[in-house]
Amino acid sequence: MGKKIFFLFGLLISVGLYGQQEKLPFQALDVFELEFVSDPQISPDGSQIVYRRNGYDIMKDKRRGNLWIINSDGNSHRKLTSREVNESQAVWSPDGKRIAFASSTDEGNELYMYWIKTGQIAKISQLERSPGNLTWSPDGKQIAFTMFVAQKPPVVAKMPKKPKGAKWAANPRITDRLKHEADGRGYMEPGFNHIFIIPAEGGTARQLSSGDFNHRGSLSFSPDGKSIYFSANRNPDWEYDFRNSEVYSLNISSKEIIELTSQQGPDGSPKVSPKGDKIAFISFEDKVQTYQLSQLNVMNLDGSNRKVLTTSLDRSVSGLHWDKDGKGLFFMYDDKGNTKIAYVDLNGKIRKLADNLGGNSIGRPYGGGSYSVSNNGVIAYTHTTPYYPSELAVIRPKSGLIKITDLNGDILNHRELGQVEEVWYTSTVDERDVQGWIVKPPGYDASKKYPLLVENHGGPISNYGDRFTAEIQLYAADGYLVFYPNPRGSTSYGEEFGNLLYHNYPGEDYNDVMDGVDHLISKGMIDENQLFVTGGSAGGIMTAWMIGKNNRFKAAVVAKPVVNWISKTLVADNYFGYANSRYPGQPWENFETYWKFSPLSLVANMETPTMVMVGMNDLRTPPSEAKQLYHALKLRKKETVLVEIPGASHGIAGRPSQLITKVAHTLAWFRKYRD
Repeated sequence: MGKKIFFLFGLLISVGLYGQQEKLPFQALDVFELEFVSDPQISPDGSQIVYRRNGYDIMKDKRRGNLWIINSDGNSHRKLTSREVNESQAVWSPDGKRIAFASSTDEGNELYMYWIKTGQIAKISQLERSPGNLTWSPDGKQIAFTMFVAQKPPVVAKMPKKPKGAKWAANPRITDRLKHEADGRGYMEPGFNHIFIIPAEGGTARQLSSGDFNHRGSLSFSPDGKSIYFSANRNPDWEYDFRNSEVYSLNISSKEIIELTSQQGPDGSPKVSPKGDKIAFISFEDKVQTYQLSQLNVMNLDGSNRKVLTTSLDRSVSGLHWDKDGKGLFFMYDDKGNTKIAYVDLNGKIRKLADNLGGNSIGRPYGGGSYSVSNNGVIAYTHTTPYYPSELAVIRPKSGLIKITDLNGDILNHRELGQVEEVWYTSTVDERDVQGWIVKPPGYDASKKYPLLVENHGGPISNYGDRFTAEIQLYAADGYLVFYPNPRGSTSYGEEFGNLLYHNYPGEDYNDVMDGVDHLISKGMIDENQLFVTGGSAGGIMTAWMIGKNNRFKAAVVAKPVVNWISKTLVADNYFGYANSRYPGQPWENFETYWKFSPLSLVANMETPTMVMVGMNDLRTPPSEAKQLYHALKLRKKETVLVEIPGASHGIAGRPSQLITKVAHTLAWFRKYRD
């Protein structure tokens, strides 16, 4: 008995001491422990939500995701199926009795059905390729989807027949397409995406669309189930008129396709109203400029009486959902680095409903996320803050937010994350207000000055915000005060602000970043002799530009940059998309301007020790760009090193170990020059 009492006393002491232990800062291997919610789909009656639960496999070093289901009050949280394979694209049947979803098999992705009452599942398709954009017909009898249909590549020359058993070199790869490769995918197999339909009970999929055009976007049935509405670019010159698309109707029986819009610019994401009398869609009239607002449009079913509902909102919209009665629509938009859900009625009156949507970008604090709405107005959405990736949240009409999952409490409750604070300062260029955020190192002491690490965002037509970021938390955990700004050209501040880089990039966005640095110095928070800078993609461009403009930084890491707009424009996977919208004309027509805005033109001024980093499979900012900067610095005998990450595309941190590699090398380089 005495031994038991002594053991219990010792256990209590141990637990007490453990509870008093300080939390550790965020650790590199914690990346593998993170989970996040994506694609929450609420049932028609608002009682249940199915979502994709995403995590990382530390042994296979890749992302995985299964479907989970939970009551909208937070009870009965469980895995949808017992299958341990990737599952995605869950969609409820109109009566709420079934869930269709896509899942991997040994042969590829297939369509599956789950019955709510019995919990049974069945594979209902046998497809040649993976399905996308799953959409139920209103009567629940059919499912429409999109799927790639391959074509044979062109043949230029016919080779003689090789002898039996001969081992000749592989045949050449030949293309005659404008876009023939894509970052993250590599060489694109010839073919087009088309619209298909399949019985919900299973059977043979029937192709509905035709022609050498891509039909990749979302689908929307008419209430009578006789037509499908979609967006595509079916113009004869679609390859070169690549920013354009229209809304079409497709008669399921006759396969007749009718064009409903004709405005120059993208008309996309059509949603038919519940009464079937209107179509909502997202569009802008293409003025050929750097940034243009995507607005919510409504028109009659035949394409007449088109009008914009969000003229009073100087922000781009996305993610449309009609309300049950067809009196208005729900939508998403970014405002000052934070993603919102809002509602607009057919008179254009807008009401904000929710903040902090996002959290699907684990690495850096970009936007993203999604939501869905039940017939009775209950909203399920991905909710994030700077202190956790996306969790599942619910908002009911006339009530507040309820977060109903806590996927990361098991790890983040035991970590001291860097505190995130919003900062505003004034641009010295034109006295504009510029927004940014700082992340303080764990254990921050206001009486001390800290080394500053500037993290520039990519895009540049994008934004950082008050969202979770594993990379920046790891920087802060190494003792840096991290600053990430949204300089001019960033989205979520209106069209005029986002378009300030038109024919002027990089430009005064450099001044905006440096003004932020000086603002923090004036606050006495940082050691102005301990400045470091990094960024990827457009952030890599800005980092290279900054060290070409000044020598204030102790060290820099330029990740996946563009350093020469002439070579980048004609080599990258999106090579054809820059003429006129970024700089006037093509490179051979405007050589001087393309070169003037190339960071390589400033290389003679660069004195900062610089690490150059790039993914070896990057097709967006190809390794040749990074090598130009590295080779130029080597020829000038400046301190530099080239880090090439095998298997990485432009999403250089796409795998958990690659994210850790990126951060570890950045911190190691900075540590080398840190006092």
